[in-house]
Amino acid sequence: MTTGQKHPDRDLRVVFMGTPEFAVASLEALLDSGFEVAAVVTSPDKPAGRGRLVSKPAVKVFSEKHGLSVLQPENLKDQSFIERLRELKADVFVVVAFRMLPEAVWRIPAKGTINLHGALLPQYRGAAPVNHAIINGETVTGVTTFLIDDKIDTGNILLREEVPILQDENAGDLHDKLMALGGPLIIRTLEGIASGTLKPRSQDEFIRPGEILRNAPKIFPENCIIDWNNPPAVIHNLIRGLSPYPCARSVFDNRSVTVSYKICKSQPEEIEHAFKPGQVISDGRGYLKVACTGGYISILELQPESKRKMAAAEFLRGFRISGFTAGIS
Repeated sequence: MTTGQKHPDRDLRVVFMGTPEFAVASLEALLDSGFEVAAVVTSPDKPAGRGRLVSKPAVKVFSEKHGLSVLQPENLKDQSFIERLRELKADVFVVVAFRMLPEAVWRIPAKGTINLHGALLPQYRGAAPVNHAIINGETVTGVTTFLIDDKIDTGNILLREEVPILQDENAGDLHDKLMALGGPLIIRTLEGIASGTLKPRSQDEFIRPGEILRNAPKIFPENCIIDWNNPPAVIHNLIRGLSPYPCARSVFDNRSVTVSYKICKSQPEEIEHAFKPGQVISDGRGYLKVACTGGYISILELQPESKRKMAAAEFLRGFRISGFTAGIS
């Protein structure tokens, strides 16, 4: 192959769509692999933080550093935006952590619009696959590339790659692991599309006999409240599945004072005891745990309302825990 000539398996013109840091790794992989990125579509800049200063999406920051053309439509159905996409004459659109696309957009490229999903489809369709996989106690997950269709996360599968979920891994850890896997999987997917060797497969082919499909809807505040009547493993999975954000939460309550807090890190203990679920047990200095059905949850790191994250020992130095129980806020 002569100098400057494009590798035949990478002879695709791509429009990339994404917003957060998770998507940056995939965009970087596209550039490093020599694919032509005609433009990048991301969300509009918006105010963020206490100062409400205007913040650029992570994908935009990266794109500007690399001289990529950036589109930031407010409305994905806007005709001028759709016409601009057509003018780019891309072979394929690549979507990573972006908004749901209207049909008028995803049907534009001749070779389709592919999406990277942070789970092994058809399991965990939805907005929060990383969180729900851990919350449900899964030991394996992965990433999937698939062709977008008119429903959410239901299109034909192109490639999947599995990864184990470690026992004490939280959502942040797993997010980073899947982010690192996503870029290479997208490259392999695009190479297969360019060479014509990759054939899309129905998601039904990946459902094992008797398998129950679980969804991964968006996480709301009410989903973060701990029920201390659950066993230790269930509570621990909720805590790590919501850490580092938005975090599982509860309250310390002695009828006269109520302290809301988030649990950032925990350790489960399965053992029979005589305490009621929600009873707080502590020596007031180092350890802090809450009784639940069939055991305890040791709170290793927490964040009281309007305060920073801290270790349990640090929290106990400034808060007398005697006489409190844990409950829902």
